[in-house]
Amino acid sequence: MRKPQIDYTAVFHALPGMVALLTPDLVYADANDDFLRLAGRTREQLLGRYIFDVFPENPNARAAAGMRETRTSMLRAVATGERDTMALLRYDIQDPERSGRWVEHFWSPVNAPVLGPDGNVVLIVHRVEEVTELIRARGGLGHDGRARVLEAELFTRARELQEVNERLRRAQARDREVALALQEAMLPAPMPVGHHRAAVRYWPAAGTLNVCGDWYDLVDLPGDRIAVAVGDVVGHGLSAACVMGQLRSALSAAARVAAGPAQALEALGLYARRVDGAESTTVVKTLIDWGTHTITYSSAGHPPPALLRSCGIVAFLDKATDPPLGARPEHVPRPEASAPFAEGDTLVLYTDGLVERRAEDIDTGLARLADSLARHGQDDPESLADALLADLLPPSGNTDDTALVVIRL
Repeated sequence: MRKPQIDYTAVFHALPGMVALLTPDLVYADANDDFLRLAGRTREQLLGRYIFDVFPENPNARAAAGMRETRTSMLRAVATGERDTMALLRYDIQDPERSGRWVEHFWSPVNAPVLGPDGNVVLIVHRVEEVTELIRARGGLGHDGRARVLEAELFTRARELQEVNERLRRAQARDREVALALQEAMLPAPMPVGHHRAAVRYWPAAGTLNVCGDWYDLVDLPGDRIAVAVGDVVGHGLSAACVMGQLRSALSAAARVAAGPAQALEALGLYARRVDGAESTTVVKTLIDWGTHTITYSSAGHPPPALLRSCGIVAFLDKATDPPLGARPEHVPRPEASAPFAEGDTLVLYTDGLVERRAEDIDTGLARLADSLARHGQDDPESLADALLADLLPPSGNTDDTALVVIRL
């Protein structure tokens, strides 16, 4: 069946209920037909204008706070990138036909951010449901004392809901601060690796705290050599991050005393047997030696590093792959292989979140990586790392953590 061509502009204008789009500066970008009709404004009166210039606050309403609360909610959605549901709100609207006449209205608003490709908020979806008639029908608002009691109860319950939401936001903010501090402690910015240019990226799965089980490590060694590793602990969140921190530290120490990557992974495998949650961790370790222009590597079940030649050809270093940590009941020596490189080549190490997709063969993801490297290979490491993430991660957000290291050889 032929896929229908959808006119999303027409769909937006036909949406039932009041919906408007605003810029992060709270300027109207568009509004659907129901919004224009129920708000009593034309499109020309809205578009390109600041929301509170179009709908100023009623100066005659005592203790009016609708403007402040609406602005706070919208700016919070911009700052956090998360939907913000407001409590029941009284916000009177000035009659466009009679200057100085204000009509009482009650609203139930929701402000939802729209993210651009870079993850920043580009629009706010402002959806409002008018509940004025409902409130009046529930007791004849303004006609007797019972109605005023009902009004007070509605606002009290709404304020309680808003306070609960605010406490949840503060708790989430504290959790995020803890997560950021933990992530910074476990994955600090890499130390300079001599005169060589390197870029690293860390990208947690969408919807998780800013910590994960993926890691990277760069160790400067004597004799113009560096050891580079990336690893992936099974799972997400704090528990996986705690395991990751232990394994990363152990491998970083082993890299300084081991004879090569295979021996370092052997030591890590023995250590991992004593760490709960380390089973099935994958990791690849490389030793880059500019004196001999060779890359020596060993992999424990990890996706192969990609070596981009200066001529544009991409080779995957997959000649020394063994099962993940803890996959064998007995200790077995790890394999090791070497590959030559030339000045100007680029080495890329990554975790499976960069290339793997559900219901898709891994070779498809590796081919996608090779194509992106070939197209952006002349970029500097920082720009190349950004290009790889932009090309390979889903625009809707990745479902797996991703770590990435790019080194210009």
